[in-house]
Amino acid sequence: MAGLVAITAPCAFVSPGASVIIGLIAGVLVCLATFGLEKIRIDDPVGAVPVHLVNGIWGIVAVGLFANGNPASAGWNGVTSPVTGLFYGGSGQLMAQLFTVGAILVVACGLSLAFFKALSLLKILRSEPHDELVGLDIPEMVRQVTPMRIL
Repeated sequence: MAGLVAITAPCAFVSPGASVIIGLIAGVLVCLATFGLEKIRIDDPVGAVPVHLVNGIWGIVAVGLFANGNPASAGWNGVTSPVTGLFYGGSGQLMAQLFTVGAILVVACGLSLAFFKALSLLKILRSEPHDELVGLDIPEMVRQVTPMRIL
């Protein structure tokens, strides 16, 4: 899944060989990000952050590194010449990709901060402390969904 997310942005701009490298790096990144989240005790049971956030960013940056100047890439997004990444002699595309990552993070984090701050002020962000300790199966599903022997 990590490789699929990572190749989404650069798929039209890279060679098949580069796509393999991008996918391999994505596989390493998803493992490192999962380990990192567990180490700092952030609960992400479905791995959304390592797969989608980390490898989405990696895919955007990969365009700026691996874009091979394929003539078919000319005309995409208002760029009149073929797109070339750093490994093919073009540093401008990498700078554009890094700027894009920064802009996406600022907007996404800003909107998330505003949304969660509003939920916190309305006191609807957290569950009851007792429910957090015993698990949310019963308060939210009205029955024990996860068998206790698994836990």
